Amino acid sequence: MVTSTTPKKRDSEATRKRVLSAARIEFSKLGLSGARTESIATRSNSNKRMIYEHFGSKDGLFEAVIQAAWEDIRAAELKLNLQDMEPMEAMRTLVRFTWKYYLKNPHFVTLVNSENLHRAIHLKKIKAKVGEMQAHMVAMVAGIIDRGVASGAFRPGIDPLQVVITIAAINFYYFSNRHTGSVVYNVDLMSDEALENRIAFNVLTIEGILRA
Repeated sequence: MVTSTTPKKRDSEATRKRVLSAARIEFSKLGLSGARTESIATRSNSNKRMIYEHFGSKDGLFEAVIQAAWEDIRAAELKLNLQDMEPMEAMRTLVRFTWKYYLKNPHFVTLVNSENLHRAIHLKKIKAKVGEMQAHMVAMVAGIIDRGVASGAFRPGIDPLQVVITIAAINFYYFSNRHTGSVVYNVDLMSDEALENRIAFNVLTIEGILRA
């Protein structure tokens, strides 16, 4: 049943989405300390009162942005349908997906780095929600590993949590250190050739960990 409050609810949801999108850009560029609610309000065609009404504070808004970032990457992973693939191909697909996600969504890398600087104080407040998503991810990888071991393609005794961390690490490190790495190694780490060489190496690394 449509009521007279429906348009208001829709406006409220639309405003919330606009603010989250604007805040993601602001926090990604300037971090929590440098971001300004005035700028976020301007970007989102709203005002500070609306932001505080929806999120309580700038920290509350940052918390919501962090949660949305985790929800987005986990939702994208589910669409891969890895359970329908041959085990090794499923793991290759996951490695390449993670790489491409970080490449196409640099805000995720900067937001995670920013939250680490704050010792995950915002993430701890939504630990149950994010933890559930992450547990599902580990369980999915565990299922792939089990299938791989059963088929003889993977060696036994592989810890799925360590695999998940390693996939994130070898991809995340490259992008989070792309500026300093390009200087110290005297290589443009973001050139097409460097990117292609690195993802190929990352896939081989995970294959080597898993292969029987």
